[in-house]
Amino acid sequence: MEKKYQIFISSTYLDLIDVRREIAKAVLRQTEIPAAMEDFGSVDRAALEYIKAVIDQCDYYVLIIAGRYGSIDESGLSYTEQE
Repeated sequence: MEKKYQIFISSTYLDLIDVRREIAKAVLRQTEIPAAMEDFGSVDRAALEYIKAVIDQCDYYVLIIAGRYGSIDESGLSYTEQE
């Protein structure tokens, strides 16, 4: 049986919704498995730890960088940077 790769898609969200959607579609067309934070609900510290665990299980991590930094938590870092 052929291995399926899981690919985590990361970026700021609101400004890149369409880009994320297109990348997820491309991953699916290649018969691989997309994973992204929108699959897991809202982000808080506990959710961030869960997302990091999902990232650790993924085979690839795709980071989309554009013009925004993203939401910042008490550490002073955006959730995207913490991923």
